[in-house]
Formats: sequence, C-alpha cells, structure tokens
Amino acid sequence: MVSTSGAQLLPHEAIKHLSDRLFSRTTLLTPNVPEAKLLLAENGIAEQRLVDNVRSVDELEALAQTIRDRLGPRWVLVKGGHVPLRAADMTAAAAGDEDEDKDAADKIVVVDVLVGPEGEVVKVQSPFQPSTSTHGTGCSLASAISAHLAKGQDVPTAVRAACRYVAAGIRTAPRLGGGNGPLNHFHSLYALPFSPGYFVEYLLERPDVQPVWKEFVHHPFVMALGNGTLPLESFKGYIIQDYLFLVQFARANSLAAYKAKNITDIQRSNEIVGHIVREMDLHINYCKGFGISEQEIQATPELQACTAYTRYVLDIGQSEDLLALQIALAPCLLGYGAVAQMLAAHPATVRDQQANTYWPWIETYGAADYVEAVRLGSDLIEKRIRDCSPARIEELVKIFIHGTRMEIGFWEMFPSK
Repeated sequence: MVSTSGAQLLPHEAIKHLSDRLFSRTTLLTPNVPEAKLLLAENGIAEQRLVDNVRSVDELEALAQTIRDRLGPRWVLVKGGHVPLRAADMTAAAAGDEDEDKDAADKIVVVDVLVGPEGEVVKVQSPFQPSTSTHGTGCSLASAISAHLAKGQDVPTAVRAACRYVAAGIRTAPRLGGGNGPLNHFHSLYALPFSPGYFVEYLLERPDVQPVWKEFVHHPFVMALGNGTLPLESFKGYIIQDYLFLVQFARANSLAAYKAKNITDIQRSNEIVGHIVREMDLHINYCKGFGISEQEIQATPELQACTAYTRYVLDIGQSEDLLALQIALAPCLLGYGAVAQMLAAHPATVRDQQANTYWPWIETYGAADYVEAVRLGSDLIEKRIRDCSPARIEELVKIFIHGTRMEIGFWEMFPSK
C-alpha cells in the first residue's frame, strides 16, 4: 500500500475493499509503519498515539495488536524498518544515531513485531542498516514468508526466517543505480565455478594455478629427465629422497582411508597405497642398478625439502577434513602423471632406454597402473568438491598451490645440469 520510499500505491477505495472483504480471511498481514497508520486512518480508528509518530517497540506492538483486533487478520506483522530503535531502551533513534562506531549498548536496531492468536507476540530484532538497497523489501519479505509457510513452517518460524532473509539481502546488496536499488535475493545461493565432475580441469586452468603448475611440470629437472641430460648423481639423490617421500605419502593416503566414511572410499585410498608400493619397487630396482641397497636407502636422512613437503601434507591431514588431505596429495598424484604425459609427447624427449637412462622412469608414470591411480584420486576429489561453498573451494585451491610449490622445491634439491 505504501512503498519504502513513502509513495501510496493503492487508492482509498481499494484499501476500503481490502479492509471490509479480505482482512478477516487473512492469515498474515504485513504492513510497514506508514501502511499500518494508513489502515487505521482509512478505517476511522483514531488512536492518537498510534496515528502520530510511533516512537518505541511498545507502540509498534500496540499498532500491530490494534490492527489485528479491529480489522481481523489472524496474524499481523508490523515491520519496523521505518522506526530504527536504540537497543539500550527500545525507543526511536534520533537522526545520526546510526553511527556505526557507537558502543554496543547504543547500537541501532530494527524490530519487526508479530502478534497473533491468544496474545502471542514475537519480536524479530536485527541491526539497522543504513542502505539505499531497499527497493522491493516488502514484496520480498511477503514472498519469503509464503515460501516458508509452503514448507510447512508455522507463522512465527516463517516470519523469523523471512526477516533474516531480507536483512541479509540488504546487507549483501550490490548497490545498483543512484537511487533505491534492489536487495540481493541470491545471498544464500551459489553456483559452482566449474561443472560437476570437472573440478580438476578447472583447477589446473585457473590463472592463479597455471604459472606454478607450469613451473612444476616443465621444471628444468623434468626436462633434463626427458632428454637424458640430468646428472646421474642428481637422479640418484632424487630417487632416494623420493623413496623416503613415498613412505610418508603412503602414510598420508592411509590416513585418508582412516578419515573416509564408507568402504568404497576406504578401498580407493588403499588401492592408491598399493600403487605407491609398486612405485617404490621401481625406486629400489633403480637403486640396485646403482649399487645402492634398500637398507642404504632407508638409512638415508630426509633432506629439508622432503621433510617440509611430507609433513605439510600430513599436517593438513591431521588438522583438516578428508577433502583437504586429498587436495594436499593431489600435486604429487596429478603432477607425475602430467609430467609423464608431457615428456612422452615432447619432441626433445629421448624415448630409448639405451640412450636415456631415465626413460623407464617416464614410462612408469605414463603406464596404465599409474593412470588408474590418478583416476582414483581424481574421482575421490570430484565426489566431494561439488558440495563445497565457493569460499571453501578458494581455501582448497590455496592448499593445492602451496603443495605444488613444495613439489618444485623437491625438484630443486639436486642440480639439473
């Protein structure tokens, strides 16, 4: 009947018809203060203290109760947005009182007052928000209440939920235009920034991931593996440290199995551990060819980069959820598959064991066994990531980027030429 800006939207005759024919059949009437006062005036209800300025929460309640008693709706909600109140005494705030630096006791609030059968009164209080993003708030509130009622909620519950919805809509509004703009109706909805099932693809194509991922996959150490020019002593040192890394990597995947809640995910994590064991056999065989025994490998101290990386992954596993652990494991799991795929297609790669000592290493990470491990790990991530909020996805991306930087540090333990 009266907009937030004060414009009367219904002619007098229409208000009279509503009052005479509809209100007595109404479940809930939701006037703002100007509308409530107009209803009283149009129906000849001249209670001076209510027709004049409403100055307190008690007067808001009296306004709602009078409309209910005299006009017949089962419930009446008088919206208090036009009458900001001081939280300390619930009386009308003066101009300028909405200063956000006020102490808590002097904060300005809005109180929506609901009155109903058998004297029931519900007061919904929220912080006052000085904003121009209030166009359509009344319609939005009524629609939200209707939606909650349709879900089977009672009137007080539906009203409270709808008031919270509108308050959040004002708070998060995009502030469009130069006048009174709309609130944000979509504050509790979000869309994934990727199509379900394609998070890994989205992740590796993100602008903040691409540079560090490219540095990892195309690192000089990697390229030297491909063309066979990596110093043998560097490879020996790397393969020993990678064996020690895989011990901790197996522990982390075992921790993932422990954190899993169903037998399928437990089995998949254990299968990845099986892939790791077979990968470690490759390392042992390489070292045997260099005259290094398994006992010597195990007796070798971890270098700082190895310890830092593996303990970071384990710390994520201990302190966060299963998905975060899987993301922390992903740079290694996905990265070695990507390295093998890149080197297999690169024109400078020497694809002959006689000419390139490291070609069997490349083949291992391009083999069906490892490709299957990557698929299993990716599936575990894709399954859970679809339920994450955008904010959580950003947190997980940061874990992935940090883990990828740790991988780069692993390459850099030994010289590439």
